[in-house]
Amino acid sequence: MLGTINWYPGHMKKTRELIKDNLKMVDAVIEVIDARIPLSSRNPIIDEMVGGKTRVIIMNKSDLADEAASEKWINYFSKGNDKAICVDCMSGNGIKKLMSVLADIQEKRNSERSVKRNLRLMIVGVPNVGKSSLINRLTGKKSAKTGDRPGVTRGKQWLTLKNGMQLLDTPGILWPKFEDPKAGIDLAFCGSIRDEILPVEELALELIKWLQEKYPKLLMERYKLDELGETPLDSMELIAAKRGFIMSGKRIDYERTARTVLDEFRSGKIGKITLEVAP
Repeated sequence: MLGTINWYPGHMKKTRELIKDNLKMVDAVIEVIDARIPLSSRNPIIDEMVGGKTRVIIMNKSDLADEAASEKWINYFSKGNDKAICVDCMSGNGIKKLMSVLADIQEKRNSERSVKRNLRLMIVGVPNVGKSSLINRLTGKKSAKTGDRPGVTRGKQWLTLKNGMQLLDTPGILWPKFEDPKAGIDLAFCGSIRDEILPVEELALELIKWLQEKYPKLLMERYKLDELGETPLDSMELIAAKRGFIMSGKRIDYERTARTVLDEFRSGKIGKITLEVAP
């Protein structure tokens, strides 16, 4: 069983200070979260710092999430003053709707201020939720580095969007300690915490356990299993046998099996899955 996950590199402390220092310069905040883990990928530190500032919540990677679950999350997040939008930065789905929402915020600001200027925005979020991919969609060019590993963006940078708005990019920021151990595990499932600091076999077993309970049919279909094992370990061994992950002496390659399950969950190959249910 995985214990509490703690991971707070030094650059994340600097990011917290950067966000706090620059918030007064922006009109609105774009918070990017992972549609598969809408709560676990929301940093409470960001929530606390942003306060009453106008906010647009981007549920990115919506193409990997359960559509019915995403609709409930959109309703949940949109109950207050925040706007919530499902986006898939890889295909561009949802970008037009986001631009329309930003245009509405611009119009509201212009109606309230005598001095007219383009909106200044800040983009925030935990590592590996797709901030850089979203920025590249909004600017129409590769302004930000992208990667499937957390921690690609390092420093702040001001960028100009296609509509003339100014956007401040910030590195991904996690928090020093996960009060809810499930949040840390969910982030690890989705790749927001480096695999190098985790026991991947244990992480994959936790994921298989969850999938057996919530999405058994998808798990069986992906790995062509007639039935699941009595335990997550049994199921992992069945998956290894199906994929031929057997070493000399008929020993199961647990690490290769674990990495395969994690990679195929993260890429959506197992199916459209949401790990959290909207309150």
